[in-house]
Amino acid sequence: MSLSSATPKRTTEQDRIVGKRIVALRRAKGMSQTALGMAVGVTFQQVQKYEKGMNRVGAGRLQEIAQLLGVPISAFFDEGDGPAAVEQAEVFGLLCTPGAVDLLRAFDAVENDQKRRETLAFVRSVARIGQEQRN
Repeated sequence: MSLSSATPKRTTEQDRIVGKRIVALRRAKGMSQTALGMAVGVTFQQVQKYEKGMNRVGAGRLQEIAQLLGVPISAFFDEGDGPAAVEQAEVFGLLCTPGAVDLLRAFDAVENDQKRRETLAFVRSVARIGQEQRN
């Protein structure tokens, strides 16, 4: 098979996972798509394509992104099929929820332990009410 007859590389589920994790980690750092793109030499549109899993992120660029976000490159990949990998995937999924990072930052800013417990109880009751209304 010659190189010219090879089919173009298509994005995979792993590309989408990497993209979701870029989103979560970028938001956790409070960085915009534009700022990330400028730092690695691409447009914000290209960052959007990476984050949506539409375009693959090359190894070198992924290493740059990891360094900018202050994480090891392994943070972008599933590590096995065990409970830790499932938990890690769930955490990244939660961080991609709109407002999740803002909520965590605000919660972290609450220094009083009693106020933290009260805040958590409030959020849990709001979530429970929302579930009851859906059922």
